[in-house]
Parts: sequence; structure tokens; C-alpha cells
Amino acid sequence: MNSKISSKTAEDILFKLYGITAKPIKLPGEVDFNFRIKVTNEDGFILKISGINQDISKLDFQQELLQYVELHKDNLIVPKVVKDKNEKTISEITDTNGKIRYVRLLTWVSGRLWSNVNPKLKDLRYSLGKTCGNTTKILLNFKHPKANYEFDWDIAQSLWTKNYLHLFSEEEKTIVTAFQKSFESCQKSYIKLRKSIIHNDANDNNIVVSGNLLNPEVKSVIDFGDAIYTQIINDLAVACAYAIMDFNDPLEASLAIIEGYHKSFALKKEELEHLYIAIAMRLVISVTKSAINKTKEPENKYLLISEKPAWELLKKWYTINSKFALYSFRNACGFNPHPLEKDYKNWTKDQDFNLSDLFPSVNSNKVHSLDLSVSSTWIGHEVEFNDLDFFQYKINKLQKEYPNKIISGGYLEPRPIYTSNAYDKIGNSGKESRTVHLGIDFWLPEQTPIHALFDGEIVIVTNDFGYKEYGGLIILKHSVNSLEFFTLYGHLSVDSVTKVNVGKKIKKGERIAELGNCIENGNWAPHLHFQVMLTLLDFKNDFPGVAYNNQIDVWKSICPDPNLLFKNSNLQPKKLVSKNSLIEYRKQHLGKSLSLSYKEPLKIVRGSGQYLVDETGRKYLDTINNVAHVGHEHPKVVDAGKKQMAILNTNSRYLHENISHFAKELISTLPPDLNAIHFVNSGSEANELAIRMAKAVTNEKDILASEVGYHGNTNICVDISSYKFDGKGGNGAPKHTHIFPLPDTFRGKYRGENAGDLYAQEVNEQIKNINKKGRNVAAFIIEPIISCGGQIELPKGFLQKAYLYTRKAGGICISDEIQTGCGRMGKTFWGFQLHNVIPDIVTIGKPLGNGHPLAAVACTQEVANKFANGMEYFNTFGGNPVSCAIGTQVLKTIKQEKLQENALKIGQFLKTELQKLSLESPIIGDVRGQGLFLGIELVDKDLNPLKDEASYIVNRMKDYGILMSTDGPDYNVIKIKPPMVFNIENVKELIFYLRKVLIEDFILNYKAK
Repeated sequence: MNSKISSKTAEDILFKLYGITAKPIKLPGEVDFNFRIKVTNEDGFILKISGINQDISKLDFQQELLQYVELHKDNLIVPKVVKDKNEKTISEITDTNGKIRYVRLLTWVSGRLWSNVNPKLKDLRYSLGKTCGNTTKILLNFKHPKANYEFDWDIAQSLWTKNYLHLFSEEEKTIVTAFQKSFESCQKSYIKLRKSIIHNDANDNNIVVSGNLLNPEVKSVIDFGDAIYTQIINDLAVACAYAIMDFNDPLEASLAIIEGYHKSFALKKEELEHLYIAIAMRLVISVTKSAINKTKEPENKYLLISEKPAWELLKKWYTINSKFALYSFRNACGFNPHPLEKDYKNWTKDQDFNLSDLFPSVNSNKVHSLDLSVSSTWIGHEVEFNDLDFFQYKINKLQKEYPNKIISGGYLEPRPIYTSNAYDKIGNSGKESRTVHLGIDFWLPEQTPIHALFDGEIVIVTNDFGYKEYGGLIILKHSVNSLEFFTLYGHLSVDSVTKVNVGKKIKKGERIAELGNCIENGNWAPHLHFQVMLTLLDFKNDFPGVAYNNQIDVWKSICPDPNLLFKNSNLQPKKLVSKNSLIEYRKQHLGKSLSLSYKEPLKIVRGSGQYLVDETGRKYLDTINNVAHVGHEHPKVVDAGKKQMAILNTNSRYLHENISHFAKELISTLPPDLNAIHFVNSGSEANELAIRMAKAVTNEKDILASEVGYHGNTNICVDISSYKFDGKGGNGAPKHTHIFPLPDTFRGKYRGENAGDLYAQEVNEQIKNINKKGRNVAAFIIEPIISCGGQIELPKGFLQKAYLYTRKAGGICISDEIQTGCGRMGKTFWGFQLHNVIPDIVTIGKPLGNGHPLAAVACTQEVANKFANGMEYFNTFGGNPVSCAIGTQVLKTIKQEKLQENALKIGQFLKTELQKLSLESPIIGDVRGQGLFLGIELVDKDLNPLKDEASYIVNRMKDYGILMSTDGPDYNVIKIKPPMVFNIENVKELIFYLRKVLIEDFILNYKAK
């Protein structure tokens, strides 16, 4: 064991050999004693003092390598060799025990170590691959006699680990042995791979990353102490092995590294065939070393630092199919993922089968394509496509419309119908679902015979009709010339499947089996799932018929398009409209002020409860769309609208009971005095009408409104919305609009216990200013929690006094409940009820229609009577039967599903969890709001707003499948106002990922920016 080298000794050595005066800082090291040397205004140096009995020729090899790289570096940053006073690159000293040690000084490469970087996103991993590949390219022509030596950390020499299997548990031994045997079995081809001197140690502490917190890049790979002459692919394997630790999906995490490496240094296909096992064997070395060191040097924490993450990765790697990994590697390098994909497609060019070859009894070769994609309107609401009897009815009806065609479709179709949790996993970016269909479905009557298109052999038979997604299943293997592939037939009848066995030879045209009935298909309409595969991977009893979207390039290579066999059927997969084309069209033809959410916009095609779904079938937890008040596409609300739309939709000049039903439901939620209702189409219309009412009642024009208030997009609404006229493109307050300070007790003008009285006095001062001009107040309007102002809760006592001052001046009090109403507050049904006041007018918008354009104005009879001054108010669509049916059902749903109670319970839980989070994260300055209408404000220690951090969090949360948004005058408030069906599990998921993002580098280093 090496005796220690103290910092004081290192300081003396540094001055004696290099004439540098500095205080060395000790760094970890496995063999050398390493010290950081800081020099004013320079990056400084690293002092390396060898262990005893170290081979100087190996150190000479490292020094010459660094000097070679310096000469050929091609923009590569590496430590430079610093010579001592005697112009030597390696100095010799004798320690206090009389032992010879060797000393080297290298320049310090500034930056952050990979181990300290969070998050390690795709672009950063790509840059790691590029840097490692560039290093390999530079070293390709470097030669040294000491480069080929015995070294435990060389993957090529890794079978020494077989001697230490006794150190592992039985589970661990199984994994390690499997990889050792696999590596041993491929030696014949492995030893023929290209060799070179490689870095061989791109681990967490040898990778230097730039200081850019938003777009970090790998600057350098340092410490060439493990450089060796070995297979080139080992270098990439080492980089992957360390860089993909702590990822839920290590295979996916590795692909960017491989892509970057290949970009700098072109890899060969045969090298990729060994990459999976090479990564595994580097991990086997690591865990074996840790097991040995546990007994030899248990106090050396550096030697054990990678043990736990290495084992976690090794276990995950063991579950990954090696062939699928290879195809993924090939895809990352731009090769066809499956090596036979091109051959198969070339072979199909000369093939021309009819569907009647597959279904002779049907005698049809034409198809009607059925769209079951996420965006399909044919499948309708999820209630409909989950009603399998109704689905069967629709199929039968469709077949009658197209009696001479086979209903078909499905290849590469992302479907919403796979709703089971069995299709979900937690990937590197949150939840992932298998949604993309890999075969074709043919809807045909039960017992329809299925015949073979080619000669083949049965290799898989599944008799259990309830097995996974197929029912009865048969897979055939086919050999055509040198091409081998497989065809899959799913949803077969139990009886026909039990009559065949694995190994049976099938001739072209021979009957294979027949379609099962609904029960045998898990109550699905009878249909054949037909799929082509170029490999079975390691599947023994089934094969995936659905894939994860982020793996689709690999899966569509493994499972090529079956339509290639049926050229005359006109069966083609539906093509998705790209996001880029939609964006370009918007830019050219839609309003120039129309904005999109997020740096990378989403294409959303479906909603369900508290989720929005994109075109690939990915679900996004929605924390911001309070418009979908009772949940996106709530089945009862959708049904109410559909039923009424089917029989009548007209204006309110005709008698209809729906408008009365809706009015009664709405009035029942309000204080008795507010019992006159006007129906309109939007929150903006509601506020427009409310202001018009106030002016008609008071014969005045002056309006009192809050700073950063927002009340709609019509002319009058913009005129009273400080959020608009005081913002970009605005011209300030019109002469009849009077703005009082935002009643914010966190960062506002007044923050103490009497803040409510002081802000109310500001309202009174505006009233006095109006009076000084010889005018009086028409209305005071405010939201009970100010939304665009940043979810600002009104201070205690403010609203009561503001109402008092307004009414004393003859004005009308308007409560804008467009975002806060209909039970969202939890404690109360309406926001104004939190403050023990009753307004003269209440405006209601977004929640009422659950996405349908519907709003209302509720007022007192006195206001309604004075407004009815002879000038008729008529709204063509306001109060129409369809809107009223929808609104009535929304209000009933809130009561029936106890959504106000849910808002109270879930909102309190969420607010408590956010408050706990604020204790962990210093940038969360305030957590506020009521029920499911909450906000978290991000500030620095001096309460300065952190807009960039808020934007960063929102976009990163989107990456994890959670939709959030910012608001407030400084856009530093993250607002949370989800559909009211939000539940405990949703809160836990939100908090989990919010906590994860809050410890990322950009957030933690906000003070330095």
C-alpha cells in the first residue's frame, strides 16, 4: 500500500522542481497522488506524484502521448506537458521513506467534471461521443513500445474476472457469468477488430464539460493514464459504460454518444456487433474490482465510488436484448438498423401477392383503410372505442358501406386504444407508452380461413386465447434463397391453433388457421393481425405488435411494412403531417400575434381527463388547462353536446327548456341576489357585457381595475386590462381606466399585516382622482385571485373595503370569475366567496363549457332591470340549446363527481408539497393560491424575479411529459390550474419531476448568471 503524500509535501515538491509557489489541493486518484495547483488569472496545473514502484516507461508513454496529441490536436483540448527546471517531462524524487517517486506537471483544463453535470441531455452525450471519437482519430497513428501491456481495465483482457465469481451473490454471478460466456464465445471475430492506442478511461471524473449551463458541451477528455493499445471499439464502450449510469433507459442514453463518436470517427459495422458485450465487460471489470477492493482496501472510497451505479446499470443491461441493442447502434450510425432490411425490400419488389392469397374465401383484393390513429375521428371518444360491442357495430356498419372491400389498416399507426399500464414504462423522459402498431389488421368474419403466402415452418404457437394482445397466435419462419424472415398471425381461433404444432412444415397456399371470435379476441371485433419480422430477437412465445415511438426507426426495420407484399391493394399507412409544416403554415397564413407554447411546440390531437395526447400517442399531464374544467373530453359533457346538436341548435328567440335548466343550475350555485343570467360565448364577451351593464346602470364611464389585470381581448376588455395596455404593444391606460397597484403582499407595494387596508386605500385614491375630474365611478372589476398577475391572492380585508369604497361612490362591483369559478377554489364555489362579499355582477367563462365556447353574466335584478333600457341585448349563439345542454352537464358533473371537494383535498395536498419543495429550493420564494388554482413565484435572495429559471423549468417539465406555464408581470410565476379531476398520483408525479428539475445545474447556479 502506498504511503500518503501530504499537501505540504506536494507544495515543497512543486516549488523545488518547477519554481511555482501555490497551495496544492488534493484530488482523488487510483494510482497517482493528484493535486490541483491554482495560479492567479490562469487555469493552473495538476501535479501528479506516482505511487511507489511505478514503471517509468509507462509514464514516459503517457507523456509522449500527450505531446503527440498537442502537435496533432485539431481543436482537441488536452492537458499539456510542463517541463521542470531541468527541462524534464518526468522528474524523480525520493520520499521520506527512501522510496523513489516520479513527478509530472500538466496544465489544468478548466470546466466541470461530468460527474458534477446535471442534466446529461442528448446534445451533451452527443458531444461526449464526438470528443472521444476525435481523440481516437488523432491517436490512430501514434505508436509506442509500451502501449501493449497487461492491464486489468482493458476490455480485451477482461476474462481475468472469471477467477473472482465467488465474490458475488447468486443473482450477480448469473449476470456476470452470462456476459463472460458471451464475450468468450465471440473472441474469434473480436480479436480481428481494428486496434489502436485509445484513451480507455472516459469516466465521470475524466470528462471536462464547458461552463455553459443551457447548452453544455464536452471540452476535453483528460487523464491518459489508462491509455493502451487495444480494440478501438473498447474506447467507445468505456465512454458509454460510465456515461449511461443512472439512466432509466441506458440503451437510449447510449445512442447519442455512439452517434457523436461515429460522426468524428467512422465505426465499422462489425465493430458495432461487439459494442453491447464490450460495454457489459467494462462494467464486469468495474464490479469485480469493487468486490476485490472491498476486502483489500475498504477505506478507499474512490475505489468503490462506481460500484452501486455500475451494478444497477449491469442489471439493466442484462435485460436488454443484444440484437435489439445492435440494431439501435446501427441506426445511430446511419446504417439500416436490421442488416437484412434492404435485402428484404429488394426481394419484395419482385413479389406481388393478392389479399385473396391470404384469404381465399373472401375473394377480394381491395381494401378500405380504417384510421385508428390517435387523431382519428372515426374511433371517436375513448368511451366509444372502449365499448367493444359498439366498436363491432361500427365495423359491421362500415363493412356494409364497402361490401366488396376488406376493412384494413394499421402499419406504423400510433393508437390511443392501448390504455393498459402494461404498455407503460418510465424512460429517460418520464412515462412512455407502446402506441405504434407494427402490423396490419384485417377485419373479417370469425372463422375466416388464413392461408400461407409462402412455404414456411411453424416456430411459435400460442394456444391461450387470452394471451397478451393476440388471442391465438402462430409465427412462421420462411427461407427464400439466403433471406430468412418471419410472418405473424394473431387473433386466431383456439380450435384452429390447437391443431398445429411447432415444427410443422407449411406449404404456400396451405390453410394455417382461422380467425377467432370476439371472446377469443378479448371481446374485440374479429380481425387478423398480420406482421412481418426479420428476426424474433429472443421471444419464445410471442412477439411485440406495438412499439414505443422513440424506438420506431429500429422496430420498422425489424418489422418492415407488410403492405410491400400487396401492391395492388392500395393499402398505405397514414402519413402524419409534420410539426414543421404546420408551423410554417401558421407563420404564413395565421395571425402574426398568435403564439405557440414551449421552445419545441407540441402537436396535440386528443384529450382525456387530466391528459393531453400528441400525434404519437404520448400523454402529457396537463396542469394548466383550466378550460377543460371537469376533464378533457368528459364523456357526459361530450354526450350532452352531441345529443342536442343532433336535433336542434338555434338562437334564444325561441322557447326552449335547455336555457331554463342551465339558468336554474347556475343560479343554484350563487347567492340569492344574483339571479338574473345573460348567456354569451366567451369570457371576453362576459366582461364586455358586464362593463356595458355597469355604464348603463350608473351613466358613468370610469372603471377601476388592478395593475396587471387581464379581462379579455375585446376593445373594452383590453381598455381595462393593464396586462395588455401596459405591456408590449400597449399605449398605457385610456382616460376612463384607473389602475391601482397590484395587491401583492409578496413583492408588491405593501407587504405587512395591514396590506389589505393600504391597497384598498389605493382604490379609494383612484376614486378621489375620478371625483376631482367631476366624474364618478362606473365599476370596480377584479379577479378574486389575479391570474395573469401571477396567481395573486388578494390580501385579507382588501375586497370588502374596495367594494365599500366603490359602492359609496355609486359604482358597480364586478367579480371576474372566468378562471376562478365553478368550484376551483375548493373552499367555495366562487372566488368572491373567499372574501365574504357579494358582487353586483359576476362574469363566468372558461369552466362553464369545458372547452365549448360558453360564458355567462350573473347579476342582480336591479342591474338587469336598469340594463333593459330599451336597447335590446341579443347574442346569436348565447344561450343556444347545445351550449346550454353542455353547460348544464358541466355544473351537474361538478356536483356528481364532487369536484369542488376534490379541488379542496388535492389542492391542499399539492400546496403543502410545494411548500415543502420551497424549503429545499431557495428560488421558490412564494407558494400561493387556493384549491386547484396555485402559483409558485421564483425569485433570488433579493426578491428579484427569475424569469429565465421559470421558463427553463416549464420547458424541462414538458420534456418529462408534464405541461406547465408561466405568468405574472415578470413571467417568473409558474401557474398550476389543472382540470378538476387532478388526483393524488398526478400531484406525486408533478412534485417528483419538479424536484428533479429544481436540482439541475441551470437552476442551482442561478446566482452565478
